[in-house]
Amino acid sequence: MLVQALLGEFLQEAESTRKLLNAIPQHVLEYKPSENSWTTGQLAWHIAEIYNWYPYTVKGAEFNMDDYEDVERDYSDIEKIRERFERNFSKAKESLESITDENLDDLWKMTVGGQVAIPETPRAQIIRGFLMNHIYHHRGEMIVYLRLNGCKIPGLYGPTFEDEQAMQAKQ
Repeated sequence: MLVQALLGEFLQEAESTRKLLNAIPQHVLEYKPSENSWTTGQLAWHIAEIYNWYPYTVKGAEFNMDDYEDVERDYSDIEKIRERFERNFSKAKESLESITDENLDDLWKMTVGGQVAIPETPRAQIIRGFLMNHIYHHRGEMIVYLRLNGCKIPGLYGPTFEDEQAMQAKQ
């Protein structure tokens, strides 16, 4: 039952991620709001790449980032970033469809450089917190990046402020 709930949320929210990535124009990929921030392209890549972490999180007891199979990152082409998202989404969906409610109680941890980055935690908590909430957090950042560049924001949970303003203007 919990797996089905997670899968339902995953599918709905992935559609919102897709909408957001489709709203990113090529010309803003180099933009970054501060010296300490990622560029829009880096942030978009990271959002797309988190979906690639699902198989590592769902199938094993440990995600060793030192063994992570990353690809050459290309932050300069929004179409490549969207393609990366679609490939990673498919792998993530397949991995979520392969688990059972019993697997969600299994403990999971992340290591980096031989150090524990995330201590043993039930897999269900990791899927919701480390994967899903992580994506939502970065989508919020991306919306700010796009707004600062005057880009149209898609409604992820209903109409945006701009959509509501346009509807009121028509009345």
